[in-house]
Amino acid sequence: MFRASVRTLSTAARQSLRIGLIPADGIGKEVIPAAKAAILALGSDIPNPQFVDLAAGWETFTRTGVALPQETVDILRQECDCALFGSVSSPSRKVVGYSSPIVALRKELDLYANIRPVVSVLVGEKPSVDLIVVRENTECLYVKQEVQTVGEHGKEARATRLITERASRRIGQMAFELANARPRKLLTIIHKSNVLSVTDGLFRETVRSVPTLPGVNGKYDQVTISEQLVDSAVYRLFREPEIFDVLVAPNLYGDILSDAAAALVGSLGLIPSINAGDNFVMGEPVHGSAPDIEGKGIANPIASIRSAALMLRHLGYTKGADRLDTAVDQVIREGKVLTPDLKGTSTTNEVLEAVLRIL
Repeated sequence: MFRASVRTLSTAARQSLRIGLIPADGIGKEVIPAAKAAILALGSDIPNPQFVDLAAGWETFTRTGVALPQETVDILRQECDCALFGSVSSPSRKVVGYSSPIVALRKELDLYANIRPVVSVLVGEKPSVDLIVVRENTECLYVKQEVQTVGEHGKEARATRLITERASRRIGQMAFELANARPRKLLTIIHKSNVLSVTDGLFRETVRSVPTLPGVNGKYDQVTISEQLVDSAVYRLFREPEIFDVLVAPNLYGDILSDAAAALVGSLGLIPSINAGDNFVMGEPVHGSAPDIEGKGIANPIASIRSAALMLRHLGYTKGADRLDTAVDQVIREGKVLTPDLKGTSTTNEVLEAVLRIL
């Protein structure tokens, strides 16, 4: 299970924990309540948790014309210590006025790091996987600067890809912190600078320079740095995942790699993440809105519960986070109460109840 902490936000003056809940679309409305129930089951390990229900998503857009209401952003900034986000059903076609609320939230709250641990749970499970994908969260092609024009040969579409030294340095520091806290202390930089020598070249060079920054003073001397081109990284991820420890990547590569890694441990329904900045953290299960199973009561709540654990650990509530992870791992190892994505027949609520019984 994932145990590394990342730049723990201070809990010294916190008398209660105020958590924004943004179920958004699809199965988000089913798994975020499960995460809430799991947090409540921790009792005194979490000081007086309070929950604020907030709106965002495609369904919010269809009702109001706004996918991310300003009220949601303001409440998160002014009243909440952290948040849990469910899933969003962004359309694959262009819709005038619509933009992904999760992408917007990451920018609004400066949640520049998306941290996605992928870990084998079953004893003797092959392949053996224990890695973290650290994904830059604010740049790359996700700046969504696209234009379409008509040229000599018909329609032409172009997208701007932004990589900055500042963002690359921040995500590099986060990745080095994580790698330094783990036993293997191995950091792999993912890029494609043999082709994209300017953008990926800047990312690669900036991350590599982190140990030489002023004030670091040898802090990362024990971290071994390696590199992989993104295409060969995907190949090796499936062939020999055990070679990876912490991977740091630009936004798009990190998104693809972490979803691919989920296939190695059975399901996207197991994979948590946090969107982390220097002043706020938001848990988010990696799976999407899964419209094919929405409303059937069979969505896997484990990723959302694990995301809650990651969020709590980031805030310094290590004991509560460990209890959540231990309970989830026990349910998986017992194998008696699993949702259909893990070849089981149990419902969302049955899996949640199994976790709650252990807690």
